Amino acid sequence: MDWFPLLNSLRISAISTFLTFFLGISAAYYIAKAPRSIKGLLDVVLTLPLVLPPTVVGYLLLCLLGPKRVFGAWVFQVFGFKMVMTWWSAVFSTTVVAFPLMYRTTRGAFESFDMTLQYAAQTLGMSNTRIFWRIRMPYCWQGILAGTVLSFARALGEYGATSMIAGYTPGKTATISTTVYQLWRTNNDALAFRWVLVNMAISFVVLMAVNLLEQKNRTRRLEVRPL
Repeated sequence: MDWFPLLNSLRISAISTFLTFFLGISAAYYIAKAPRSIKGLLDVVLTLPLVLPPTVVGYLLLCLLGPKRVFGAWVFQVFGFKMVMTWWSAVFSTTVVAFPLMYRTTRGAFESFDMTLQYAAQTLGMSNTRIFWRIRMPYCWQGILAGTVLSFARALGEYGATSMIAGYTPGKTATISTTVYQLWRTNNDALAFRWVLVNMAISFVVLMAVNLLEQKNRTRRLEVRPL
């Protein structure tokens, strides 16, 4: 059994989760403070990949990054490499489809933040940057953690956009999802089912780890709560 699809999927998912973590937090933080009219428009634009079919997302990425498109052709001419049909091409697709989950979950956590904590910290002379990392992030960490896990799971299971922009090449661009589809096409149900079990096992372990962390945090809060 060739384990490249697993390693490649984990590599792609880890990189895209890293990107969506910082992009989602930044977008959620600034849009949560934006005027309502602008917030509504930006919210629709940033959430659009969540409701679009993955094949549509893949097609739009091909229109942008394809070797015969303006941006893709410019990158190929200047740097000498294509933006599609490589393993790291899948990072673009997984980041785009996973970003709305991180953004919306984090934005909800930020909007529930008790602003009196920020005002109290400001009276003590704390900078906005320090307030963000020392007060706001710890306060909202459960929502941020949930968004991170959902983003990783979404990136791990992405197929439609990834198959269009990265394709399927064994040992080069193959992921778990594209491998399952190719095995199903060739009637290799036994091996396809093995990969399905691998994907389910990874998702199960990740979700269990998050549940244990949340349970541990709730227990710690009960222990420190004053009587």
